[in-house]
Amino acid sequence: MKAVPAPLIGLAALTVLSGCTEAAPDPRGVDRDETVLTVTGTGRAEATPDQALFTAGLSSIAADAQAASTRNAETMHKITAALGRLNIPERDIQTRNLSVNRIDYGANKGRYEASNSVAVRVRDTKRVSDALAAVTAAGANIVSGPNLSVADPEKANLGAYDLAYKAARAKADAYAAAANLRVARVLSIRDGGQGGYMPPIGEMDARIAAPPPVVAPQAEQGPPVLAGTNTGIVTVRVDFALQAR
Repeated sequence: MKAVPAPLIGLAALTVLSGCTEAAPDPRGVDRDETVLTVTGTGRAEATPDQALFTAGLSSIAADAQAASTRNAETMHKITAALGRLNIPERDIQTRNLSVNRIDYGANKGRYEASNSVAVRVRDTKRVSDALAAVTAAGANIVSGPNLSVADPEKANLGAYDLAYKAARAKADAYAAAANLRVARVLSIRDGGQGGYMPPIGEMDARIAAPPPVVAPQAEQGPPVLAGTNTGIVTVRVDFALQAR
């Protein structure tokens, strides 16, 4: 019989041993008698908006750019002053548009149009109507909004995470029962974040057909603003270990 060199004998032994070695353990700690099930759950939480955002501005037409801009500047100062009298701080008023354009069509051809607008954040939804009335009384002829929202959506959604996990667990129990198994333990929980957002009705309507800015009437009393509720949606992904009953 032909002799086998020593290095080859060692290599053969290692090959046999490696074939007998057990597979590496599952990093999640799954036992041999367990089956892994991954499910997702969704939770919803309703919250009453506590802030509103709207835009207010002015469009003026004059014979030249300087006259149109001057007219707008005077009125915009009145608008911001009116907001100040409502104790809306400067940090909640942001300029959004400053433009002057020559009109090249229609009855005003050859004249100039100046447009200015500011975005206003009102941190008390009960005061939105007063703010709208104030800006229109000050001379704003273009107003759009308000967009009602929750200032701290993460805090508002805390209750939804509990519901999301319970929904995932209910799914796992249903799957386990169908397979004649039971949920033994939880292997991992992964936050799916805000997988969706259910906007307020007004925002959904705007997405369907965004209307042009509303030309605001001069009024001493603003229209009623109803806060309603917004719905936040969160998701969670959970790995369960299932065992035989």
